[in-house]
Amino acid sequence: MPRDPLHVLQHVFGYPAFRGHQAEAIAHVTGGGDALVLMPTGSGKSLCYQVPAIVRDGVGVVVSPLIALMHDQVAALEELGVRAAFLNSTLSAAEAARTEQMVRRGELDLVYVAPERLLTERCLALLEASPLALFAIDEAHCVSQWGHDFRPEYIQLSVLHERFPTVPRIALTATADQQTRAEIITRLQLESARVFASSVDRPNIRYRVVDKDNGRKQVLDFINAEHAGDAGIVYCLSRKKVEETAEFLAAHGVTALPYHAGMSGESRARHQQRFQREDGVVMVATIAFGMGIDKPDVRFVAHLDLPKSVEGYYQETGRAGRDGLPANAWMAYGLQDVVQQRRMIEESEADDAYKKVQMGKLDAMLGFCETSDCRRMRLLAYFGESAAPCNNCDTCLNPPVSVDGTVAVQQLLSCIVRVGQRFGAMHVIDVLRGDATDKVNHWQHGELSTFGIGRERSAQEWRAVIRQAIALGLIVVDHGSYSALKVTAASRAVLKGEQPVPLREYRAPAKGKKAKKAAAIMADLPDDALPVFERLRAWRRDLAAEHGVPAYVIFHDATLKEIARMRPGTLHELRGIAGVGERKLEAYGGEILALV
Repeated sequence: MPRDPLHVLQHVFGYPAFRGHQAEAIAHVTGGGDALVLMPTGSGKSLCYQVPAIVRDGVGVVVSPLIALMHDQVAALEELGVRAAFLNSTLSAAEAARTEQMVRRGELDLVYVAPERLLTERCLALLEASPLALFAIDEAHCVSQWGHDFRPEYIQLSVLHERFPTVPRIALTATADQQTRAEIITRLQLESARVFASSVDRPNIRYRVVDKDNGRKQVLDFINAEHAGDAGIVYCLSRKKVEETAEFLAAHGVTALPYHAGMSGESRARHQQRFQREDGVVMVATIAFGMGIDKPDVRFVAHLDLPKSVEGYYQETGRAGRDGLPANAWMAYGLQDVVQQRRMIEESEADDAYKKVQMGKLDAMLGFCETSDCRRMRLLAYFGESAAPCNNCDTCLNPPVSVDGTVAVQQLLSCIVRVGQRFGAMHVIDVLRGDATDKVNHWQHGELSTFGIGRERSAQEWRAVIRQAIALGLIVVDHGSYSALKVTAASRAVLKGEQPVPLREYRAPAKGKKAKKAAAIMADLPDDALPVFERLRAWRRDLAAEHGVPAYVIFHDATLKEIARMRPGTLHELRGIAGVGERKLEAYGGEILALV
C-alpha cells in the first residue's frame, strides 16, 4: 500500500480532498500521536483511523461495540481493496484461528474487535505478538457512566495505554458534551492526546417537534406525506410500544419491523440485516438499536417518546442523512412524556448525584422542545457552539407566536394550590375546564373558585401550558404522590402578578397531507438525469444482492447522483467523481459507462 495519506484517500477511497480536521488528525496519528476526534455522524470520522492504518506498518485494531455491523464494515473495506477482517463470536474456531494468524503475520490493514473480546488475555497476548499500526476506539462516548450508551467494558480500555505504550490511540465519537469529553480523556488515559473537534452541526437535517395527539397516527401521516418508500427509524421508549407501532405501520402499508432487547438475537439480527440491505424499510425500535448504524440513506428519524437527554436525541437523529442529502428529525412530544421521564429518574435505584445529573439533562431536553428560538441554535449551544438561525427547522420556517400567558399560568397555579397540590394533570385540567367528572364530584372540587375558570381552552391546550410551566420551573411533578402537580418557590412572583409569563401560542396538531412530496434525494436532479439515476440504483441493488452486502457498500446514493448528473463517457471522467476509487473503477467502470 502507498505511504501518502492523500494518495490513499484519492485512489483507495475515491475522494478528491480531506475535509475539516481530517488531514490534521490523520497526519498526527500517522506520525504516532494519540488523538480524540469529535466529528458529527456522516462527516468521515472513520477515515481518521482507516487511512493511518493503511499508511502505517502493522495492523490497525478497531475497538467497536457493534458485532452485528462488523461484517458490513469489513465488506465495505474489502470492496475498496483494503485488507480487513473481524474477530467476534460469529466466527467458527477455525475462522477465528485463521484471522488471528493473519493479524500475527501483519497481513491485514484493519481488524475489528469487540471490547469484551479485546480484554481477554488470549486477545491481548495475540496483539502483543503482532505488528500493530494503531488502536482506534470507536463510539468512545460509551466510556461515560453518565451517558446514554454506557458500556462497562470501555472503562477497562485504559489497558491499551498500559500494555501498548508506543502504539498510537485514536478515540472517536459524534456526541460528547464537555463532561463526556473530560471522562473520555481521563478514563482512556488520553491526557496527552490532541483533540480534533469539528462543529456538531448537521445542516442537512431538518428538526421538527409537534404536540403529541395520536402519536401512531401522526407518525403514519408524516411518513405517508414526506417519506413514502424511504428508509427510516421510529424510536419508542418501551418494547410493547415498539411492537404495537410496528404492527400499526405495517397494517397501513409501511414496511416496518420491530427491534428491541426483548427479541431473540436471531430475530434482531434478521431485522437489522433487512434494514441495512433492503430499500425503504422502517425500523421501529428502542434505543437498543442504532449506535454505529452505517446506512447512509436513512431519510428520517422519528421519536414517539421524549429522549432522556440532548446527547441521546442528537445521537439518534444523527442516524439520518449520513450521505449529506436532506433528512428529517421529527418528534411527537406531550405532557405525559415529561411525567414519565421524571418518574423513571426518581424511581431508579441510582444515587442522588446521578439522579441530579439526569434531571439536568432532561431539563435541557425540555428546553429544546419548548423553545421559541431556532432549534439548531439550541442544540449547538448545548454542545458549546454558537450559531445564527438555521432556516431549516420548524421554529425558523414557521415561527411560533409568543403570547402573554400570565393569566393562564396564574389560573393553573391557583387551581393546583386549591386542590391541595395532591392531584395529577388530568384532574387539574378537568377542574379548570369545569368538567364535573366522578373524581371532581367525589372531592367536591366543583365548589372551588377555580372550577371552570379555564373552560375556553381545550384539554390539549392546557397540557401545553402545563408543559411550558414545568419547563419554566414554575411547577414540578411529585412522583411520590401519584404524579401530583406542585407549585415551586418561583411561582410566587407569578401568582402575585410581579412576573409576566410569555408562552408559545398553542397550535393544534396539523393534519397529515395525503400527497407524497418528490423524493428529497432526487429533487435537485435535472429531468434527463432521473432515469439514469434509477437505472444505476436498480443495477446497484442487484449487484449488492449478488455480493450479499448492503447497497451502500457498492456505492452511496450521493455517488450515483453525481454519476447521473455528470454522465461520464470515459473511465477518466468517471475517476473524477467522489466515491469512485481505483478498485471500484476497475471492477464496475465498464458497467457504469454502459448504463449511463
